[in-house]
Amino acid sequence: MSSVPYDVVTTEEAKEIAAGNPLSFLHVTRSEIDLPPGTDPYSAAVYDKARTNFAWLRDRAMLAENVPSLYFYRLRMGAHEQTGIAAGFSLDEYEQDRIKKHERTRRDKEDDRTRHIIELRAQTGVVFLTYRASEPIERLCRAVTADAPIYDFRAPDGIHHTIWKADSSETTRLVDAFAEVPALYIADGHHRAASAARARSALRARGDASEADTFLAVAFPHDQLQILPYNRVVKDLAGRTADQFLDAVRSRLPVRAGGAVARRRGEIAMYLDGAWHAIDLSGVAPADSSRGSTLDVSLLQQHMLEPLLAIGDVRTDKRIDFIGGARGAAALEQAVRSGRAAVAFSMHPVTIDDLMAIADEGGIMPPKSTWFEPKLRDGLLVHTI
Repeated sequence: MSSVPYDVVTTEEAKEIAAGNPLSFLHVTRSEIDLPPGTDPYSAAVYDKARTNFAWLRDRAMLAENVPSLYFYRLRMGAHEQTGIAAGFSLDEYEQDRIKKHERTRRDKEDDRTRHIIELRAQTGVVFLTYRASEPIERLCRAVTADAPIYDFRAPDGIHHTIWKADSSETTRLVDAFAEVPALYIADGHHRAASAARARSALRARGDASEADTFLAVAFPHDQLQILPYNRVVKDLAGRTADQFLDAVRSRLPVRAGGAVARRRGEIAMYLDGAWHAIDLSGVAPADSSRGSTLDVSLLQQHMLEPLLAIGDVRTDKRIDFIGGARGAAALEQAVRSGRAAVAFSMHPVTIDDLMAIADEGGIMPPKSTWFEPKLRDGLLVHTI
């Protein structure tokens, strides 16, 4: 029944995944797949269909807990493993910045999930949080996960998902242990969290916000996370030929023949005209003294994308696209060889220390800076309002 997150697939991909499976949670999170082709995904019919599909699934395939519960959720991808605590986290603390942000959100994406929450009276998308690792919490994790899980399966994408439920005494100790954690950080899911806060405000205005004071999330210790690069492809070279563009890059930055992977911070791998090049950014100055300005994605924007390719705001410019690191260099090469892009940039991944430091200083990371893998599934855990 569970499915990949709603925002990592297109409507067409969601329809293909859910084909022949009426229990797929994509019928709830991407309900336009059950409506005629070309249906506006933000039309009233889509939210009506999501509400109907969710009610149908609740009656047939979902278990409602009769008391508040906490869970441990383990993700395993190859040799990588991470285990976090799944719970309802405080929207008051989110709004007070004790749950810290590092990314701006888009109003249109917030509008969509806010309406989805209100129409369903449920949060179906899971926020991905992190915190500085705590030995008391880790001891409780070892104790709970020593017992039999309530869910344990390998998804079609090869990711193994395991969930354990904490008993009442373990839940009390977990709540006490988390009271000692000074801050939580949103790793992935800024729009989900912002939408939960907006939905609470809307429901409060109606006098109807029972159980809307928390948002559904899983919090993982920082030393277990795996951050992959978030790579870039650009559709054209702003009027230059490939040779002219390479000469323009060389006039600004050191360039040498290289491979498809950026070997270290301060290096970017560029795929152009069938060849990989290594670009050295280590000697260039950031725009300002903030930690966010020192990131490779910021330096790429400052020294190449804007001055050489005329790309200003990467959130709105249709000439740039982003490819998660889990898809590998082959996806970048294919984008260029197919003509969908003229040049591709393979980045070195941002560190979790960068993310926390930027959030601590109240800064904002550039859009599409981090790609967290593996992903949490939608539909395994849902918070009803």
